[in-house]
Amino acid sequence: MTNENTTHFGFKTVAAEEKVKLVRGVFDSVAGQYDIMNDLMSLGIHRIWKRVAVQLSNVRAGDKVLDLAGGTGDLTLLFEKRVGDNGEVVLADINSQMLRTGRDRLINKGVVGNIFYAQVNAECLPFANNSFDCVCIAFGLRNVTDKDAALRSILRVLKPGGRLIILEFSHPTDKVTEKVYDFYSFKLLPKIGAIVAKDEDSYRYLAESIRMHPKQDALKIMMEQAGFDRCEYFNMTQGIVAVHRGYKF
Repeated sequence: MTNENTTHFGFKTVAAEEKVKLVRGVFDSVAGQYDIMNDLMSLGIHRIWKRVAVQLSNVRAGDKVLDLAGGTGDLTLLFEKRVGDNGEVVLADINSQMLRTGRDRLINKGVVGNIFYAQVNAECLPFANNSFDCVCIAFGLRNVTDKDAALRSILRVLKPGGRLIILEFSHPTDKVTEKVYDFYSFKLLPKIGAIVAKDEDSYRYLAESIRMHPKQDALKIMMEQAGFDRCEYFNMTQGIVAVHRGYKF
Protein backbone atom coordinates (compact mmCIF):
# COMPACT_ATOMS: atom_id res chain seq x y z
CA MET A 1 0.00 0.00 0.00
CA THR A 2 1.41 3.42 -0.91
CA ASN A 3 0.55 7.03 -0.08
CA GLU A 4 1.74 10.36 -1.44
CA ASN A 5 5.08 9.94 0.34
CA THR A 6 5.79 6.37 -0.77
CA THR A 7 5.93 4.45 -4.03
CA HIS A 8 6.77 1.03 -5.44
CA PHE A 9 10.26 -0.20 -6.20
CA GLY A 10 9.39 -3.55 -7.67
CA PHE A 11 7.27 -5.27 -5.03
CA LYS A 12 8.78 -3.18 -2.23
CA THR A 13 7.28 0.03 -0.84
CA VAL A 14 9.90 2.77 -0.51
CA ALA A 15 10.00 6.49 0.22
CA ALA A 16 9.15 8.39 -2.98
CA GLU A 17 12.38 10.39 -2.89
CA GLU A 18 14.41 7.17 -2.70
CA LYS A 19 13.14 5.59 -5.91
CA VAL A 20 15.22 7.70 -8.30
CA LYS A 21 18.40 6.68 -6.48
CA LEU A 22 17.40 3.01 -6.41
CA VAL A 23 16.50 2.97 -10.11
CA ARG A 24 19.77 4.73 -10.91
CA GLY A 25 21.62 1.95 -9.10
CA VAL A 26 19.88 -0.69 -11.20
CA PHE A 27 20.75 0.92 -14.52
CA ASP A 28 24.28 1.88 -13.48
CA SER A 29 24.75 -1.82 -12.84
CA VAL A 30 23.32 -3.14 -16.11
CA ALA A 31 24.28 -0.37 -18.57
CA GLY A 32 27.27 -2.18 -20.03
CA GLN A 33 25.30 -5.36 -20.75
CA TYR A 34 21.93 -3.73 -21.43
CA ASP A 35 21.74 -4.46 -25.17
CA ILE A 36 22.88 -8.06 -24.77
CA MET A 37 20.36 -8.60 -21.98
CA ASN A 38 17.55 -7.09 -24.07
CA ASP A 39 18.27 -9.63 -26.78
CA LEU A 40 18.32 -12.47 -24.28
CA MET A 41 15.24 -11.26 -22.38
CA SER A 42 13.10 -10.89 -25.50
CA LEU A 43 14.78 -13.45 -27.79
CA GLY A 44 15.50 -10.52 -30.08
CA ILE A 45 11.83 -9.58 -30.45
CA HIS A 46 12.42 -6.17 -28.80
CA ARG A 47 13.80 -4.98 -32.15
CA ILE A 48 10.45 -5.68 -33.81
CA TRP A 49 8.54 -4.00 -30.96
CA LYS A 50 10.67 -0.88 -31.36
CA ARG A 51 10.16 -0.74 -35.12
CA VAL A 52 6.39 -1.01 -34.66
CA ALA A 53 6.47 1.82 -32.10
CA VAL A 54 8.42 4.06 -34.49
CA GLN A 55 6.00 3.28 -37.30
CA LEU A 56 3.03 4.16 -35.08
CA SER A 57 4.69 7.50 -34.24
CA ASN A 58 4.12 8.78 -37.79
CA VAL A 59 7.39 10.69 -37.54
CA ARG A 60 8.35 12.34 -40.83
CA ALA A 61 11.32 14.12 -42.37
CA GLY A 62 12.05 17.39 -40.59
CA ASP A 63 10.34 16.43 -37.32
CA LYS A 64 11.83 17.05 -33.89
CA VAL A 65 11.70 13.98 -31.62
CA LEU A 66 12.44 13.44 -27.94
CA ASP A 67 13.55 9.87 -27.18
CA LEU A 68 12.89 9.90 -23.45
CA ALA A 69 14.53 7.25 -21.26
CA GLY A 70 16.34 6.49 -24.51
CA GLY A 71 19.11 4.46 -22.89
CA THR A 72 21.50 2.97 -25.40
CA GLY A 73 19.90 4.71 -28.38
CA ASP A 74 18.08 1.98 -30.34
CA LEU A 75 15.04 4.17 -30.94
CA THR A 76 17.10 7.30 -31.48
CA LEU A 77 18.81 5.51 -34.36
CA LEU A 78 15.47 4.53 -35.89
CA PHE A 79 14.03 8.03 -35.47
CA GLU A 80 17.17 9.64 -36.92
CA LYS A 81 16.65 7.76 -40.17
CA ARG A 82 13.09 9.10 -40.37
CA VAL A 83 13.69 12.76 -39.52
CA GLY A 84 16.60 13.16 -41.96
CA ASP A 85 19.12 15.99 -42.09
CA ASN A 86 16.49 18.66 -41.46
CA GLY A 87 15.09 16.93 -38.40
CA GLU A 88 16.41 16.48 -34.88
CA VAL A 89 16.39 13.76 -32.25
CA VAL A 90 17.18 14.34 -28.58
CA LEU A 91 18.35 11.24 -26.73
CA ALA A 92 17.43 11.85 -23.10
CA ASP A 93 17.81 9.75 -19.97
CA ILE A 94 17.88 10.38 -16.25
CA ASN A 95 20.78 7.96 -15.86
CA SER A 96 24.18 9.35 -16.81
CA GLN A 97 25.75 5.94 -17.34
CA MET A 98 23.01 4.83 -19.73
CA LEU A 99 23.17 8.17 -21.57
CA ARG A 100 26.94 7.91 -21.92
CA THR A 101 26.61 4.36 -23.24
CA GLY A 102 24.02 5.49 -25.79
CA ARG A 103 26.07 8.49 -26.91
CA ASP A 104 29.23 6.42 -27.36
CA ARG A 105 27.34 3.78 -29.29
CA LEU A 106 25.80 6.28 -31.72
CA ILE A 107 29.07 8.14 -32.23
CA ASN A 108 30.80 4.82 -32.96
CA LYS A 109 28.15 4.19 -35.61
CA GLY A 110 28.94 7.57 -37.16
CA VAL A 111 25.56 9.07 -36.25
CA VAL A 112 26.31 12.75 -35.57
CA GLY A 113 24.96 16.12 -36.58
CA ASN A 114 21.25 16.00 -35.80
CA ILE A 115 21.44 14.01 -32.55
CA PHE A 116 21.55 15.82 -29.21
CA TYR A 117 21.88 14.48 -25.67
CA ALA A 118 20.26 15.56 -22.41
CA GLN A 119 20.22 14.15 -18.89
CA VAL A 120 16.66 14.86 -17.73
CA ASN A 121 13.95 13.82 -15.30
CA ALA A 122 10.74 12.93 -17.16
CA GLU A 123 8.65 14.52 -14.38
CA CYS A 124 10.06 18.01 -15.06
CA LEU A 125 11.41 18.22 -18.59
CA PRO A 126 13.73 21.22 -19.13
CA PHE A 127 12.43 22.05 -22.61
CA ALA A 128 10.26 24.92 -23.83
CA ASN A 129 6.53 24.51 -24.40
CA ASN A 130 5.55 23.11 -27.80
CA SER A 131 9.07 21.90 -28.67
CA PHE A 132 8.60 18.40 -30.13
CA ASP A 133 6.54 16.72 -32.83
CA CYS A 134 6.86 13.40 -31.02
CA VAL A 135 7.93 12.19 -27.59
CA CYS A 136 8.67 8.50 -27.22
CA ILE A 137 9.38 6.71 -23.95
CA ALA A 138 10.27 3.05 -24.38
CA PHE A 139 10.61 0.66 -21.45
CA GLY A 140 11.08 3.64 -19.14
CA LEU A 141 7.73 4.86 -17.83
CA ARG A 142 7.45 2.04 -15.32
CA ASN A 143 10.64 3.31 -13.64
CA VAL A 144 9.30 6.87 -13.22
CA THR A 145 8.24 7.73 -9.68
CA ASP A 146 5.36 10.11 -10.53
CA LYS A 147 3.95 8.89 -13.84
CA ASP A 148 1.14 11.46 -13.84
CA ALA A 149 3.65 14.31 -13.50
CA ALA A 150 5.70 12.82 -16.34
CA LEU A 151 2.67 12.60 -18.63
CA ARG A 152 1.78 16.26 -17.93
CA SER A 153 5.38 17.32 -18.55
CA ILE A 154 5.44 15.44 -21.86
CA LEU A 155 2.16 17.05 -22.91
CA ARG A 156 3.60 20.51 -22.22
CA VAL A 157 6.66 20.04 -24.45
CA LEU A 158 4.71 18.52 -27.35
CA LYS A 159 3.60 20.76 -30.19
CA PRO A 160 -0.14 20.91 -30.97
CA GLY A 161 -0.80 17.81 -33.06
CA GLY A 162 2.24 16.11 -31.53
CA ARG A 163 2.21 12.47 -30.50
CA LEU A 164 3.22 10.60 -27.37
CA ILE A 165 4.37 7.02 -27.92
CA ILE A 166 4.77 4.74 -24.89
CA LEU A 167 6.34 1.36 -25.55
CA GLU A 168 6.28 -0.71 -22.40
CA PHE A 169 6.09 -4.21 -21.03
CA SER A 170 2.47 -4.74 -20.11
CA HIS A 171 0.05 -7.47 -19.06
CA PRO A 172 -0.68 -10.68 -21.02
CA THR A 173 -4.14 -10.98 -22.48
CA ASP A 174 -4.59 -14.72 -21.81
CA LYS A 175 -3.92 -17.03 -18.85
CA VAL A 176 -1.60 -19.42 -20.66
CA THR A 177 0.73 -16.61 -21.78
CA GLU A 178 0.55 -15.10 -18.28
CA LYS A 179 1.68 -18.34 -16.61
CA VAL A 180 4.54 -18.92 -19.04
CA TYR A 181 5.58 -15.27 -18.74
CA ASP A 182 5.54 -15.39 -14.93
CA PHE A 183 7.72 -18.50 -14.90
CA TYR A 184 10.18 -16.93 -17.30
CA SER A 185 10.23 -13.56 -15.49
CA PHE A 186 10.67 -14.78 -11.93
CA LYS A 187 12.50 -18.10 -12.36
CA LEU A 188 14.67 -17.73 -15.46
CA LEU A 189 15.28 -14.00 -16.00
CA PRO A 190 17.08 -13.31 -12.67
CA LYS A 191 19.32 -16.33 -13.31
CA ILE A 192 20.16 -15.07 -16.80
CA GLY A 193 20.93 -11.66 -15.25
CA ALA A 194 23.24 -13.31 -12.73
CA ILE A 195 25.17 -15.13 -15.46
CA VAL A 196 25.36 -12.44 -18.17
CA ALA A 197 25.26 -9.16 -16.24
CA LYS A 198 26.50 -10.51 -12.89
CA ASP A 199 23.43 -8.91 -11.31
CA GLU A 200 20.52 -11.11 -10.30
CA ASP A 201 18.81 -8.51 -8.08
CA SER A 202 18.50 -5.85 -10.79
CA TYR A 203 16.77 -8.24 -13.15
CA ARG A 204 14.46 -9.41 -10.41
CA TYR A 205 13.52 -5.75 -9.92
CA LEU A 206 12.89 -5.34 -13.65
CA ALA A 207 10.48 -8.30 -13.59
CA GLU A 208 8.71 -6.94 -10.52
CA SER A 209 8.48 -3.42 -11.94
CA ILE A 210 6.64 -4.78 -14.98
CA ARG A 211 3.99 -6.38 -12.76
CA MET A 212 3.49 -3.11 -10.86
CA HIS A 213 3.06 -1.06 -14.04
CA PRO A 214 -0.54 0.00 -14.84
CA LYS A 215 -2.50 -2.35 -17.09
CA GLN A 216 -3.29 -1.27 -20.63
CA ASP A 217 -6.69 0.31 -19.95
CA ALA A 218 -5.46 1.99 -16.75
CA LEU A 219 -2.55 3.63 -18.56
CA LYS A 220 -4.87 4.82 -21.31
CA ILE A 221 -7.05 6.51 -18.67
CA MET A 222 -3.97 8.12 -17.09
CA MET A 223 -3.03 9.58 -20.47
CA GLU A 224 -6.53 10.99 -20.94
CA GLN A 225 -6.50 12.50 -17.45
CA ALA A 226 -3.16 14.16 -18.23
CA GLY A 227 -4.80 15.89 -21.22
CA PHE A 228 -4.03 13.64 -24.19
CA ASP A 229 -6.66 13.05 -26.88
CA ARG A 230 -7.44 10.08 -29.15
CA CYS A 231 -5.62 7.74 -26.77
CA GLU A 232 -5.31 4.13 -27.87
CA TYR A 233 -3.07 1.13 -27.41
CA PHE A 234 -1.82 -1.77 -29.49
CA ASN A 235 -0.96 -5.10 -27.87
CA MET A 236 1.95 -7.12 -29.17
CA THR A 237 3.02 -10.68 -28.31
CA GLN A 238 -0.26 -11.42 -26.52
CA GLY A 239 -0.02 -8.25 -24.43
CA ILE A 240 3.46 -8.88 -23.06
CA VAL A 241 4.23 -5.49 -24.63
CA ALA A 242 1.90 -2.66 -25.60
CA VAL A 243 2.30 0.59 -27.51
CA HIS A 244 0.14 3.45 -26.23
CA ARG A 245 -0.40 6.50 -28.43
CA GLY A 246 -1.97 9.85 -27.61
CA TYR A 247 -2.16 13.27 -29.26
CA LYS A 248 -1.92 16.86 -28.09
CA PHE A 249 -4.58 19.20 -29.50
